[in-house]
Amino acid sequence: MPRPLKPLDPTRSAAHWFGAELQYWRKLRGLSQDRLGHLVHLSGDLISKIERAERPCKLHHAQALDAVLETGGVLARSVVLAEAELDNRSGVMDKRRNGAVKPPRGEVRGGTLEMPPPAFEWNESDPVERRNFLTVTSAALAAGSLAQLLTSTPATAVPAVVRPADVEQIRTAATTLRSWDNLYGGAGVVRDTALAQLRWAAGLLNSRCPTPLRAELFGAVSRLATVVGASAFDAFAHEDAHRLFAFATSCAEEVDNWPLRAISYNLRSRQAIWRGDPDAGLTFAELGLARADRLSPAEQSMLHNARARALAKMGRAQQTLTAIGASDDSFTSITPAAEGPWMAYYDGAQHHGDTGHALFDLALAGHPPQEALRRLQAAVDGHGDGFARSRAFSRTKLATLQMAAGDPEQALAEGRSALAEVSDLRSLRANHELAELGRVAHRHRSLGDIRDLREQIAATVAA
Repeated sequence: MPRPLKPLDPTRSAAHWFGAELQYWRKLRGLSQDRLGHLVHLSGDLISKIERAERPCKLHHAQALDAVLETGGVLARSVVLAEAELDNRSGVMDKRRNGAVKPPRGEVRGGTLEMPPPAFEWNESDPVERRNFLTVTSAALAAGSLAQLLTSTPATAVPAVVRPADVEQIRTAATTLRSWDNLYGGAGVVRDTALAQLRWAAGLLNSRCPTPLRAELFGAVSRLATVVGASAFDAFAHEDAHRLFAFATSCAEEVDNWPLRAISYNLRSRQAIWRGDPDAGLTFAELGLARADRLSPAEQSMLHNARARALAKMGRAQQTLTAIGASDDSFTSITPAAEGPWMAYYDGAQHHGDTGHALFDLALAGHPPQEALRRLQAAVDGHGDGFARSRAFSRTKLATLQMAAGDPEQALAEGRSALAEVSDLRSLRANHELAELGRVAHRHRSLGDIRDLREQIAATVAA
């Protein structure tokens, strides 16, 4: 017989997170462990052990559980982290049984710059000798440092020598965590899981790393740091996000990875704009565009959008429209197959949503709203369920602009849909956007349905 249920701690490990998620969906569907096991051809006892992280869940079993529980694929997407964590622990145990592994010739310390790559072209005359990467980065990120943030998460043993599988695990973690962030927002367990994974990944920078893997390792850590920083940004942990984005930039610059450098500057720009400093946001966007010839069309379009959003907040209407035009030009040149995996999210829906957000600010300042409404509607229509948070942002902006433009009936329908979508997220940014909709809707408070919507928004935001 399955053991009695006990509280689960999803922050202990990826396997515990998976177990807690499985228990949540099983209880949501009103199934016992025995009944669920019968439906997926497993024993109730095995379901119990998976929930308590005593037994791993295989991918094909996770897929079967997703189908029965109608999760939308959550378990299959998340099982990869639990499997990777198990593989890593097994590798550590093997090394302990077999003794220390002597590194082969040609390996270097991953965080030691014994053979530094050439400096960036704009910094060739810098006389400062580049030293140990983590030492320099730690100094740059001092005061409530990144190290303090990462050491607050549970420790997982870091291998002494970096392997290709370790780099691939970091990449897989970044992809998986980003999908969770898009589905659920960054204010829940996603952030705790992400910090634990980043602590492990950052630790690899002090492990011995074969020279051919060094650029891949730093690039993978940079990408993961932007994902974790984005989760912190979404959770309003702004100082943490600021340090994580700066760390991501440092990792990318260390190995001259211009695309990932652009990604980090894009996020730094957006966070600065969100925090009410569009001038800093514009600076970050333009730093990201330095040597734009080294960036893909999607990366250029992304950064032009960041410029447009900063300029719109500063009230520079014509410059905003010029930046949107530059973004549109770059977007039409995109060849999806030629873009890096980190830009897979940047499709027509994302482009229309980003440019629509910039036009939204101009419309509220008196610019004709038609183009903003068109682009935001295209974003809502184009975003699939895998980008629920992005769709919720654009839908909320669309409803707010419709409300401001004097179309409360249409705004009411979109507002109700936005409310439902935001209610399913753990995103403080999405709640903030929803609160703005409630404030703008106040001008139509004489309509009973609008009053009801505002009350529901207030309750959702307060919760």
